[in-house]
Amino acid sequence: MVVDMGKKEDELVQQAVNQQQVQKEEDDDDVQALVHKIAGLAAAIAKLPSLSPSPEVNALFTELVTACVPPSAVDVEKLGPELQEMRARLIRLCADAEGLLEAHYSDLLAAFDNPLDHLALFPYFNNYILLSELEHGLLARHVPGPAPARVAFLGSGPLPLSSLVLAARHLPAASFDNYDICGEANERARRLVRADAELGARMAFRTSDVALVTRELASYDVVFLAALVGMAAEEKARVVEHLGRHMAPGGALVVRSAHGARGFLYPVVDPEEIRRGGFDVLAVHHPEGEVINSVIIARKPAVLVEAQAHAHGHGAVLSRPCQCCEMEARAHQKMEEVTSMEQLPS
Repeated sequence: MVVDMGKKEDELVQQAVNQQQVQKEEDDDDVQALVHKIAGLAAAIAKLPSLSPSPEVNALFTELVTACVPPSAVDVEKLGPELQEMRARLIRLCADAEGLLEAHYSDLLAAFDNPLDHLALFPYFNNYILLSELEHGLLARHVPGPAPARVAFLGSGPLPLSSLVLAARHLPAASFDNYDICGEANERARRLVRADAELGARMAFRTSDVALVTRELASYDVVFLAALVGMAAEEKARVVEHLGRHMAPGGALVVRSAHGARGFLYPVVDPEEIRRGGFDVLAVHHPEGEVINSVIIARKPAVLVEAQAHAHGHGAVLSRPCQCCEMEARAHQKMEEVTSMEQLPS
């Protein structure tokens, strides 16, 4: 019996194409259903008389987060104009609600003799533990060398859990400058470290618009950019460009972003915007599970000693990341998503 292998292969290819088409249609249906649900929740949240913590507010935002966190085929950048407007409004509502929630718990914690002993009262505290562990692990892997001595956190808020966790658990010798545009938020944050002399001595809280922070940026080894600093894409691009202009060569930048349906909760940052701001993108990580934010690790290229450059007949040049970092950056540029959790160093 003679088997036409060419025909058999064509049939197998067609079967694979059909399966892909069926899967795409199923994904499209799932995306439409998810977007419809999120739009309904956004409308309900917009009608709330207040975004301060309450059973109704908490229930709606819990339902929203529960809908957005699972892996999804949705690409928020490809939504139509009306849905983009809905998404932008929803992110701002989430930001306002998050600020009120953090202020509420900051006041609650400040009533204790040592507020730092009770941080776990905040309902999302474990998320900050995991996110800080992720960010520190990615930094250690992609920006090796001495531990950072000076750290800036831009957009620290009234409950600066990221800085507190990083300072206490991962960078015990570093000093932290926490920047927020709201003086009241900084006053709240300052109360939380009053009973811990050692940590308090390493924590400063500065009230300023990021755009007005210039010379100080050159003194930091690492700058963390909170997800809600620059919520619109053009605002984020201006912030990153400002950091690229004023940070020291070799300084590391950690940017929080979002991926998939989580882009309804937080702004999505395009790694190309980081590159255009003057940074080498070393890693882009999209976690699954409890950690909501994606993490981008970048670094401002280090300037070689001018004398060395002139010795080779060139002007000052910029150093590049090591070859493995270059390869990883190129890989991330081509990939649409990175969803597998990395094994982090302890």
